Amino acid sequence: MKPIDLRMEGTRQGAIETARNRIIVVMALFTLGFFSLVVKLISVGVFQANGTTYYQTASSSQSALMARADIVDRNGVILATNLKTPSLAISKVDMRASAEELAQEVSEVLPEMEYEDVLAIMNAKGNHRWIKRKLTPKQEYDIRKIGDPGLVTSDSEKRIYPHGRLAAHILGAVDIDNNPKLGVEAYFDEQLSDPAKSEEPLMLSIDIRLQHILNQELTSYMDKFLAKGAAGLVLDVRTGEVLALSSLPDFDPNDLNGPKNLSEMNKVLQGVYELGSGFKTFTIASGLENKVVDLSDGYDATKPVVVGGFTIRDDHPKERWLNIPEIFAYSSNIGTLKLAQDIGVERQKEFFDKLGLFGKSDIEVYEKSGPLLPRQWGPTELATTAYGHGIAVTPLHLATGIAAMVNGGRLIPATLLRKNVSEFTGVTRISSDDESSAHSQVISQETSGIMRNLLHLAVEVGTGKNAKVDGYLIGGKTGTAEKVIKGGGYSHKAVISSFISVFPINDPKYLVFAMLDEPQGIKETFNLRTAGMTAAPMVGDIIRRIGPLMGVSTTKKDEIEYEDLILVSGHER
Repeated sequence: MKPIDLRMEGTRQGAIETARNRIIVVMALFTLGFFSLVVKLISVGVFQANGTTYYQTASSSQSALMARADIVDRNGVILATNLKTPSLAISKVDMRASAEELAQEVSEVLPEMEYEDVLAIMNAKGNHRWIKRKLTPKQEYDIRKIGDPGLVTSDSEKRIYPHGRLAAHILGAVDIDNNPKLGVEAYFDEQLSDPAKSEEPLMLSIDIRLQHILNQELTSYMDKFLAKGAAGLVLDVRTGEVLALSSLPDFDPNDLNGPKNLSEMNKVLQGVYELGSGFKTFTIASGLENKVVDLSDGYDATKPVVVGGFTIRDDHPKERWLNIPEIFAYSSNIGTLKLAQDIGVERQKEFFDKLGLFGKSDIEVYEKSGPLLPRQWGPTELATTAYGHGIAVTPLHLATGIAAMVNGGRLIPATLLRKNVSEFTGVTRISSDDESSAHSQVISQETSGIMRNLLHLAVEVGTGKNAKVDGYLIGGKTGTAEKVIKGGGYSHKAVISSFISVFPINDPKYLVFAMLDEPQGIKETFNLRTAGMTAAPMVGDIIRRIGPLMGVSTTKKDEIEYEDLILVSGHER
């Protein structure tokens, strides 16, 4: 019995050993597989992270390379971008149903298209024809449900402007094939359409927050005074950067049509107007810079003056001698033209030319206008251009000139590009033309200081009183000009009222210009439509809102002392 038991025990022990070995092998294989998976995950997640990112970026960039680069404001807010949208075409060789049957089904999905129009497209010559671009997701879904292989949908890119009309005159628009039509879209088309730069947004100088405020106030006052149009801009006088620019009526760049008529043109850059008394700033600066007068000098403004058969009057007559500060503060046409006569034609023309008033601006759009100058420059033209008649310029011309009057005398070309983008990465920076040469010095710092005082005086005691804002020292000048009638002459029923201001005037930072095209007098203004009643309060409301937003500190009046500016009428400085 014992030998048999030993054999049975040996057999049982061998079976157990074999089972144990098999379990060990399975566990070893499982462990090996598990560790291989762990190693692979670690390798992918850590050691190959850069490589994986590279391939994902390359893959995503492949479609993005077809895109037009974004446009952003100075703070990186998107102003123009791309959205993938499907388009519908017909491929005749792949059609299974008849053209009539497909046209009926497609017109039911696309109610904006008539059956006859769809059928005409399907029956046109050629194998491939576009039926509709930019389908909605539901339209694409319903087209696919038709199930005919002849109906082909393909991805395309639609340029969209998230803020709609808000910055239309700056951005411009593109057509259905993303070809630019106007604005910075057209001016910078080479950069925006460059595949190598498709992921580098173009950064503008515009601040969309200021753009909103400007547009809102222009709309409000345009409605209030029943004006045909309005326009305005906010400019940094230290850099020339345009922070906001608006023109009304505007257009929606998302509808692919752009401006529909002349009233929707860019009034700030394309519109040329006789802007009236804003030019008195230049005439007085010229007289001071050329040492023709000083602040104590004056002219007889007792009665109207006849020049070249035209009788020239003051809108706010004092009927006495006025010194230079009074001529400016009370906006005397008579005093200004007499000063211009002492300056003379050649020196006046030379000064206007130095301010860039004789040519187009360098701002980065194609749709901009040059000035309309007198055909001859005789005694009559010398007198009228001195106070802003007989010479028509764009509001931007006036703004850049006034900026030079207050910023120490430097003429800095306006730009739509942000100048300092060092804090941003991956944005397209295009050098402005003005950076290649020094800014021209058009008046001395001493004359600039005097002009700041005079502009402040015009707001404190002169025609710009309605632009005052508590806490801010503001300088400015009103401009009311009768509109030119087609064929010659002026309309007594239609005016352009404008106000141009700088704040804080003791340390100039920002210029605000606003104008109304043919405002109507209302009861609140005693039926007056002059700039002091219409445009000045509009600019005051704009400054009241943008000042705190731009971090401009408030100032008490007794915190600054101005040079003595003589006002014999007895008004306080």
